[in-house]
Amino acid sequence: MRVRIALDVICVHSYLGYTRFTRAADRLRAEGHRVQVEFLPFELAPGAGTEAEPLLPVLERVFGPQAVRQTLRFAEQAATEGLELHYERALATGTFEAHRLIARAARQGRAEEMVERLFRAHFTDGLHIGDPATLARLAGEVGVMPGESGPGAAESAPETAAEATAETGRLHAELDRVRGLGVTGVPVFFVDGAPPLTGSQPEAVLLSALREAARSAPHG
Repeated sequence: MRVRIALDVICVHSYLGYTRFTRAADRLRAEGHRVQVEFLPFELAPGAGTEAEPLLPVLERVFGPQAVRQTLRFAEQAATEGLELHYERALATGTFEAHRLIARAARQGRAEEMVERLFRAHFTDGLHIGDPATLARLAGEVGVMPGESGPGAAESAPETAAEATAETGRLHAELDRVRGLGVTGVPVFFVDGAPPLTGSQPEAVLLSALREAARSAPHG
């Protein structure tokens, strides 16, 4: 079965929803089902810069003190599900380059690992995921090679200017396409044969949708 997930790696609801999804998907995979995951890019702050300001002061400036209190309460709730959200370290940044990295990881079969590492880098480690050097280091941790590396490609080949331009163009087009699907907030889970599921759905709901898709799939 195929599942497409629209998310942003600075969105805490995307992080929680994706964590719940991976647990549900792991259960299906353990039962012998194939779960193919594709990521759809979405920017919470389109066109945002990558100057990396501390997140909590930005939230207070833009949304007021109540937003900070709600954010910290949510972090306490998320901890009960195993997520470590260290907002005192988190940095506000644009995510265009992070999405470009996810797209490259997908072409190399490592998108799920890359998405998880980016979430953890932002929310737990307090890393600047808009910074090219940081992204390169995280890519290396996951095993994502620069450039258009893939089966049969030279693993150490650096990304060329032409490849970077092509990746950027593809990502702009995909961001437009995802918004054209009606996605205005994330996460959204598009499970084959089921209506879209919006928000950080409970694991049981995601598991039920995956089981139904597995029953309907031609090869189970």
